[in-house]
Formats: sequence, C-alpha cells, structure tokens
Amino acid sequence: MQTLPGDAAALSPEWLSGALGTEVTAVEVLDHAFATNQRARIGLTYADPAAGPATLFAKLAPLDPGHRQMIGAMGMAEREAQFYADVAPTAAPVCVPRAHYAATAADDTFVILLEDLSVRDCRFAPHGEWGIGADAAAGALEDLARFHGRFADPTERAAVAPWLATARPSMSEATSHLMRMVLDGHRDELEPAYAEVGEMYVLHHAAMDALWNDGFPTYVHGDPHIGNVYLDGDRVGFLDWGLSRVATPLRDVSYFLTMSVDPDDRRATEADLWRTYLAALRAAGGPEIGFDEAWAAHRVQASYTVVATFLAFMPSYQTADGRALGAALRSRANQALVDLEVVDALRAALA
Repeated sequence: MQTLPGDAAALSPEWLSGALGTEVTAVEVLDHAFATNQRARIGLTYADPAAGPATLFAKLAPLDPGHRQMIGAMGMAEREAQFYADVAPTAAPVCVPRAHYAATAADDTFVILLEDLSVRDCRFAPHGEWGIGADAAAGALEDLARFHGRFADPTERAAVAPWLATARPSMSEATSHLMRMVLDGHRDELEPAYAEVGEMYVLHHAAMDALWNDGFPTYVHGDPHIGNVYLDGDRVGFLDWGLSRVATPLRDVSYFLTMSVDPDDRRATEADLWRTYLAALRAAGGPEIGFDEAWAAHRVQASYTVVATFLAFMPSYQTADGRALGAALRSRANQALVDLEVVDALRAALA
C-alpha cells in the first residue's frame, strides 16, 4: 500500500526526490496553514539547480483524524488528484495551476504539489476580502462555459475522466443532522432567510439535492467560491477541485456569481453575466438554455449557499483563517438570499 506524508514537516528531501523525479537535497517549510486541508508553501534545493521550481504549494490531508475521515468519505482528495493527473494536462479550457505531483492513499492521506502562484503575482482573497469584478467574471464564465460544453459529451468524459462515472456518495442525510446542530446552537448568529433555508434543508434535504442537480449533466467544479479562485492578471483561475463531479453546470454558474463575484458588481451585472455564459455555452457545443429558465434555476441554486457555508460553525473550521472566510462567505450568502428572493423560489420549487 502506498504511504504518503501526513504533515508538511514529513515532506523530506528523499520523499520529494521520488515524487518529483529529480534529486532534492533540502526542503524548507516556508508557510503552513490549516483550513479544509493542510496548505504549505515549501522551498526546495536540487542537486541540479535547474531541475525544478524553487518553491511549490503543497496540499495535504487534515491533521485531525475525524476531519480527515470526513474528507476521505466524501472522496474530495481523490477527485482533486484525479483532476490534476488526468484533466488539467489535456488543455482544459479553464485557468488552473500546474500540478507537479498528485496522489492519494488508502488511509485518507494525500499530497498534491502545485506551482507556487505567488511567484507570478497572482492575487488571492483567502478571507474573502475582495470579490471578482464584472469584466473578470465574464471571462471566467466564458471559460467555464467552454469547460462545461466540452464535457457535456459523455464520450469526452469517458475518454478523459472515466472515474467521473463513479457517483459521489450522498452526504445529505448526515449533513441535515449537522445543519440541525448549527441551527439549534447558533440561531442568534443567523439571518432569517439563512435560517429558513436551513430549516427547509433539514426537512427536505433529499428533495433539495435533487433540485440542485436538475439539468443536463456535465463536469463541474462544484465549489467556485472566492476562497477557491484567484486572479492571474485579468483571468480568473480555479483551485480546489475536490467537489468536482457530474452535475448541472447551472450550479457552478450560480455559486460563482453569488460567492465569488463582488456583491455590488453581481447586483449590477448579474443578468448580463448569465447571458454571457449561456451564449458561450451554446458556442461551445452545449445545449441551448433560455435566460428565463436559467434565472429561475439561479434563484433555487442560490439556496445551496447555506449548505455550503454553515459548516464554518463546526469545530474543525475554528481557526482564524476559517472563521474569517466563513464570515465572508455567509455575508455573500445572506445578500444573495435576499437579493434573489430565494426563500420564495425554494418554497415554490418544493411545493
């Protein structure tokens, strides 16, 4: 059975030499942080100074055993490693970092070594301190449309990513119990619309999951919030493919708009951005979806922001970084729920 380092400190020169296929003589952990997973920026010295990049970004499994088991049960590490190994090298029409190594092990450990985007002055908002502007958002949606259009063809999915045929495990029952705990323990911290969507999820989690998956299937990122994207110049890049799977692309678009785009820009350009995406999807060979249909789906899809953000109240996310990003994402969710009158749309869809 393959064994992998479980901590950034275990990324030894010997192990990295095997992973990178070139002799690493020294390694230094330059930065080490904890969120959903471990994240570390490492400096490397090679026997041949020209053999590889001076720094890399490493993702590893959580240190907490329970959290690691949850990530493993959801298949997040395996799916992200599969994306970087099989999809990213095929000139996928989205901006992503180059992967130098990606592997998982049976004990739920994993290691993904990515290019260090900071050396190219890419911009990040790890605490959700800024949002994507309208022009960059339009470009990102055109990229997503090309990605979604490409993988709308099941033959293409089977050729490039056959593992997508394995359905992701449903976590809705377990998630509904966690939602109940948060609703009971943090009600005074929740806005009314947020709490109401949470209550509906406790009662109707299976039906809501079905609504969020309604539509033509393709390969989707699954989690494009502001903490999982970056700006490479004027182009939006996409990180953290652990929740990628086959689903309706309208879920990606709605979540990106509500959780990555600057809220003021979203309000001002939301309809135009949807039209940009729909036109690009048609041009990429995807199905023709009318604006009214997409907008109605958007109002329902926006309810997913509650399920995507409430876990920030759980103990494993109570780091300074986790609390800051969680608060920023809940703020975006609260604004979208009100702006799009999501409670009314969800009630009607569930009726």
